[in-house]
Amino acid sequence: MTGADSRIPEALPDTLAQPVDAFIEYLAAERRQSPHTCAAYRRDLTRLAQWLASQAPALTVWGQVTESDVRRYAATLNREGLTGRSIARALSAIRRFYEYLIREHRLRHNPALAVKAPRSGRRLPVAADADQLAHLLDTPSEEPLEVRDLAMFELFYSSGLRLSELTGLDLGNLDLTSGEVRVLGKGSRERLLPIGRKARQALEQWLKLRPAFAADSEPAVFVSQRGSRLSSRSVQLRLARWGQKCGADQHLHPHLLRHSFASHLLESSGDLRAVQELLGHADIATTQVYTHLNFQHLAQVYDRAHPRARRRSAVRQAPGDTIDDG
Repeated sequence: MTGADSRIPEALPDTLAQPVDAFIEYLAAERRQSPHTCAAYRRDLTRLAQWLASQAPALTVWGQVTESDVRRYAATLNREGLTGRSIARALSAIRRFYEYLIREHRLRHNPALAVKAPRSGRRLPVAADADQLAHLLDTPSEEPLEVRDLAMFELFYSSGLRLSELTGLDLGNLDLTSGEVRVLGKGSRERLLPIGRKARQALEQWLKLRPAFAADSEPAVFVSQRGSRLSSRSVQLRLARWGQKCGADQHLHPHLLRHSFASHLLESSGDLRAVQELLGHADIATTQVYTHLNFQHLAQVYDRAHPRARRRSAVRQAPGDTIDDG
């Protein structure tokens, strides 16, 4: 069978196994899905078929599956610890399988159509320590390309740019006299951002060296050793390399600098709307994730500094002590 792995276990009736085999064959031969994708669909559907067989031994055909069955299956996956994203992927596989059966005139109803996966907790972005970032950015550059790299990293942290915004930056977008940079963000939305003093100094140093690499006709601010616009992948690799060289205790990447910009600015100002504008978020709900980071920072300060918090901590650290209630 083209692009398909081992068949559904023999313990399942052919009336459940055969339609899945036909669906995987369809994905591989007609839809040109990769073997990896076909294997993922097979795993999801095999898992469902085995669960159905264990729950209702009399269930022998896919047409007997109800929306209630699919909901109970999703709840089972949730209890087993699968994330909302994994459950959503499983439900997507089930919906697509039933779409195939309906297209083949085997069934008329898709029982997974209205079933939604539980929402996963949103992963908080990681922010670097401000003192560590200062150390990394203050490390002297030893060669022209490192001068370029430092200018990029300073601009990331100074203005909160996205990676695509930095690599797409042209000379005409920079105004170092007024300390401003104009970037084109998501949805082709332009925004004007301030450039901090350190970033302006780093950019001035790079622009003095840039003519040795780029032709007069090249508009990109950041160019490679061959003079062409620097790629996103190159920026990622150079930043990771800089972190290793400077002894950073975490992996450095462009989003880390953008997240750090937002988190540190919010800690200092408390102005969520301003951070939203600077980041270029269309919806403030996207920016609100940084309030959680800010609260975590405040909670850590509280635990270290508040007398009652310290006392509770001390009691926990000395479980053998007794407390005189008198």
